[in-house]
Amino acid sequence: MRIYIADKGDTLEKIGKRYQIDTAQLLSFNPHIASADAAIEGERVNLPSGSLPKKDARVVVAPFCPVVPQSEFLHEWIPTTSAEVMADNEYDVLVVGSGAGGGAALWRLCEQLGNNGMRIGMVERGPLFLPTHAANIATIDGDNFRIYAPPQITDLIGNRLPEYSGMKLIYALGGRTLLWGAVSPRIPEYEIASWPVSIEEMELYYNIAEEVMTVTTSYTKDSSITQVLLKRLRENGYFNADDIPVATDLDQTRFGKLHSNVFFSSIVFLARALSRRPFDLAVNTYAAQVVTEGGRAVGVRVMTPEKKSHVIRAKNVILSASALQTPRILLNSGIKGEAIGHYLINHSYLIVTASVNTTGFPEPIGALGIVVPELEERPYRIQLQGPEKYFNYQYDYKPVKDEWGISFYGASGYVEPRYENRVFVDPSRRDEYGMPELQIDFSLSAKDEAVIQEMYEGILHASSVMQLNVATLEGVPAICMMPPGADNHDAGTCRMGDDPRTSATNRYGQVHGVEGLYVADNSVIPSMGASNPTLTTVALAIRTADYIVSQLRG
Repeated sequence: MRIYIADKGDTLEKIGKRYQIDTAQLLSFNPHIASADAAIEGERVNLPSGSLPKKDARVVVAPFCPVVPQSEFLHEWIPTTSAEVMADNEYDVLVVGSGAGGGAALWRLCEQLGNNGMRIGMVERGPLFLPTHAANIATIDGDNFRIYAPPQITDLIGNRLPEYSGMKLIYALGGRTLLWGAVSPRIPEYEIASWPVSIEEMELYYNIAEEVMTVTTSYTKDSSITQVLLKRLRENGYFNADDIPVATDLDQTRFGKLHSNVFFSSIVFLARALSRRPFDLAVNTYAAQVVTEGGRAVGVRVMTPEKKSHVIRAKNVILSASALQTPRILLNSGIKGEAIGHYLINHSYLIVTASVNTTGFPEPIGALGIVVPELEERPYRIQLQGPEKYFNYQYDYKPVKDEWGISFYGASGYVEPRYENRVFVDPSRRDEYGMPELQIDFSLSAKDEAVIQEMYEGILHASSVMQLNVATLEGVPAICMMPPGADNHDAGTCRMGDDPRTSATNRYGQVHGVEGLYVADNSVIPSMGASNPTLTTVALAIRTADYIVSQLRG
């Protein structure tokens, strides 16, 4: 094949006559040219081998590389499939939701099953919004990260739920892990002791979760502001104070292996899953109901933005839509269970305005990241991050000064699981897809309020031993309480347990009485003390995936 560069006024028809080549043959050799009579000056024209050009024709002797067909260009940063196409298949496992739990379950399924012919799918209500954690973006720093809430993916449901006014949901691939704080502690063993999962098994799955999420306490290891304040805490009775555990990839890029996602998000789970095997992913796909037949799950009814309904068939369904949306899907599906939606827990949260004088601290001051985990006799945890916006920052200039504000200083407190705290649906209120909207009943008990009082006093004591300057407002320490739901630590609404009267799922996350239907998000956690739940959700989701794999293999 030879290449001819078309002159002014050339068309395929004229070129064909010039070289005595059939026009239809020329069109078949040049699919990038729309018609035989189109003006093509400057275009590359493929000529059959053996065609003889005139002396004045501009012919490239060296052949060009083959043109890449437009159909082969990559249009998205992750392969997607439409809900319509997915509805034409049956899946061995279908995951609903792509946050921490859904991403972890998908990764583990792909890793354990390999490319064995089984079909795995995932549906996500939101779009492809960010391909990474927001803090990995060059223009995002510690200041704007905390208030970044793009309206196209953020549902401020707290605006219509006065008892849970601080709550917001994120609808996008990756879910809330696109914007989470990445703090990843384990729930203490004394809390796990009452769960239907053994401490030894949780140890195993915590290890796996920490490895895949690259959880480390090294983020602040060499920062003098952290080490000095840690020393002051430990010398004054806070023996378990430690560097903050953060899901961050701190490895150097070397040998051609890139580390482009410092702060972890579920997008990393999806990337790891793709490296093992293909899976189908439909975004902008709203999961309305689980479809059941004869006491087992057989699929999920989904809706597209055009409000078209499809049933995606699946032998196993994993709901990972969040501790608020997962029970809503179950309730809208008519799934029976006394505990579904009940026992909603989160954390009470106090925030402190404070600063620290760093005169004489060794350089580099570095980043501040400290956690004082809860104890049985101290049912709250203390967390400090900073200084100011410089816990995570990209290109900003960090000034040299001796008085630093602390961007995040607070304490999270234990909230007891109570049946009356619940997520429920109201058939008289419908969302844009025509499905009953979620509602929330939530209040703090006398025991919860006692923990808050204890936290308040504990914050003042810890501030004193760290020599922090707590700001005052009209002579009162500037300590405020975040509204319920603002911590994004909601859990417990599909709690696991052995008794169907007080739990929604069994110890493997399978919904009581419905074969093949599982839950893998915060909602399965029966109690969480005062610890952030994400690491635990990931550990339990991996465990649930392992159980499903064992069932698939028979």
